Amino acid sequence: MSKSRPQLAAVITEHRKYSHAQHIVDRFLYGYGWHGAHHHPEMDLVALYVDQHPKGDLSAERGRDFPSMKIYPTIAEALTRGGSKLAVDGVVVVGEHGHYPKNEKGQTEYPRWRFFEEVVKVYKDSGRSVPMFNDKHLSWNWDWAKAMYDTSRQMGFAYQAGSSLPVTWRIPSVEMPLGSRIREALSIAYGGVDSYDFHALETIQCMVERRQGAETGVKWLQAYRGDKFWDALKEGVWSRRLMNAALCRSHTLTPARPGFNDIFPTDDDMRRIVKNPVAYHYEHLDGLKCTMLLMNGLVRDFNFAAEMEGSNKIFSTQMYLPMPDGRTTLASFFSPLVNNMEKMFLTGKAVYPIERTLLTTGLTAAGVESLYRNQTRFETPHLAVKYQPTTESTFERA
Repeated sequence: MSKSRPQLAAVITEHRKYSHAQHIVDRFLYGYGWHGAHHHPEMDLVALYVDQHPKGDLSAERGRDFPSMKIYPTIAEALTRGGSKLAVDGVVVVGEHGHYPKNEKGQTEYPRWRFFEEVVKVYKDSGRSVPMFNDKHLSWNWDWAKAMYDTSRQMGFAYQAGSSLPVTWRIPSVEMPLGSRIREALSIAYGGVDSYDFHALETIQCMVERRQGAETGVKWLQAYRGDKFWDALKEGVWSRRLMNAALCRSHTLTPARPGFNDIFPTDDDMRRIVKNPVAYHYEHLDGLKCTMLLMNGLVRDFNFAAEMEGSNKIFSTQMYLPMPDGRTTLASFFSPLVNNMEKMFLTGKAVYPIERTLLTTGLTAAGVESLYRNQTRFETPHLAVKYQPTTESTFERA
């Protein structure tokens, strides 16, 4: 395109209050607070495809408020703006939320692969491609996720994906030094399987990818749930010291006793508070072991801790996600995510490696698979994903 301002198309599952599309699309339309000023992206969202229209749908209202953005009935028409060839400079895909079936493993079959295929068909038919962003993990299906990655590499377009966790603020505002020697790493978070487990895995991966030798991939994963979780904790499958350190980074730790607000929970306290804990414990090809813990009821945030060689001090931080409180839909952690999308669309280059999202996509699917196979160890030779992290950190500091 010859226009000085990039023209974008968005392909989304639904646009309703609190949906990911509302948080992302609205920032491109209305702007958002950024570094002490109201920031308007240096690009225009001109085309929108919406897959589902639930009660409370906002897309028609946005179309009225922004007549320069047209809503199209198909993905191809959105990307070509009703013509025959690609007519935008970038594509935002938000395949999260909406009413889609669940399979026997409990995975929601969000249509990210279908969206990707239809976008790529327009690229191929037009003889050119443009940068694409994919919200959250690439697909619930590993083979499709790998095909998405391979296609982006073969066709040579910038491809960026993932959620806000790697780019949001941190408390404290620290980064894992490049070349660090990490003995073990762990995250404690909350939420469900095949949803927030992805976020908790990103919390780990955006830190450990910076270790000495960079990322090598993961060779196996074992999930633990319920009683098996508590047995694994007792047996020392993961570091108690790291778990305690991550809990101490939480700003939402549930009081262990009535009337007191800062008593560290005992194992009995945690068993009483957390009804259905989940852990994914896995080993990278270079020997690094990591653990993701979902402890609903105990915390409502995302916390990281790691043991480093040559130091007795634990490296720890919290990925800060200021959530909507019912009075506002702000969810300001989407602002750094959108800002990094803008950088990709302006430069034509991904800000951070798509391989990170490919690996965390595979880890999420492997965790689901291990749970489905009665919490047995799942070998993951397909997750030999090797890559280098960015030299400059991409988390938000301002």
